[in-house]
Amino acid sequence: MNYNNAQFEKAFAKFEQLEESNLPEICFCGRSNVGKSSLINKVLGRKSIARVSSKPGKTITINFYRVDNIRLVDLPGYGYAKVNFAEKQRWSELMEGYFKSNRNIKMVFQLIDMRHPATEFDLWMLDFLSQMNYPYTVVLTKSDKLNKTETAERLSNIHKELGKFAENTQIIPFSTQNNDGVEKLRSIIESNLDIL
Repeated sequence: MNYNNAQFEKAFAKFEQLEESNLPEICFCGRSNVGKSSLINKVLGRKSIARVSSKPGKTITINFYRVDNIRLVDLPGYGYAKVNFAEKQRWSELMEGYFKSNRNIKMVFQLIDMRHPATEFDLWMLDFLSQMNYPYTVVLTKSDKLNKTETAERLSNIHKELGKFAENTQIIPFSTQNNDGVEKLRSIIESNLDIL
């Protein structure tokens, strides 16, 4: 797959705006400020195809990126307390509508900040994906912020925190700073598209 061909296509703020799914889709989801946009940029080998913000809650749309004959989908972050009720309601309808609209979703990368325990929202999202029978991979972002001892401890604890959602699930440390996990994610994307 030629990631250099990646291009931003469209962004949608409401479920009603979503266009029909006519290509395989690879999704990225996680709480606000977990590093989704930075991860997408790194996987695509681009500096700013996905907009990165220092303020949580800035990704309020579903963003689609085209790479060859697939789409990468950047889903809006969840769990940001300062977002008002109406915005949370819009987010809920958008996310639920997306996942329940018979899209050709091949893989969902569930991002969790490696420095912190999985949140209630993370567990809720994994439960939802499990119930919908979508394949998912857990990606632990910002792994470069931890030393070897802390990394080993977090890898041990994350299995306990995720419980049944960690069973038969790949859990991948990832860093945009030292490229940890980049090739692994690309390999997972391509293997789930049967194009290796």
